[in-house]
Amino acid sequence: MSKNMSKMELLKQITALNFVVEDLGLYLNTHPMDQQALAKYNLYVMQCKALKQNYELCYGMLSENGQSPYPWQWINEPWPWEYEANFEFERGER
Repeated sequence: MSKNMSKMELLKQITALNFVVEDLGLYLNTHPMDQQALAKYNLYVMQCKALKQNYELCYGMLSENGQSPYPWQWINEPWPWEYEANFEFERGER
């Protein structure tokens, strides 16, 4: 994980890992004995947690139950429906 990663790059990686974790969680609901999938799930959960901690240290909280060294500043950030708060994945981008 690079310390020079931009705010949007961190958000992209967090979003992608959240999707993978959710998808693997759904898969594990129907395949609970798949040890390889469970290992991947645990790995991605830990990676996502580390990215979220890095983001919150640098840029503030991601959610109301996040951690931040700053006071709550929700009003100072773009809201989810504002253009600045969103990004697009390029086709084939990870």
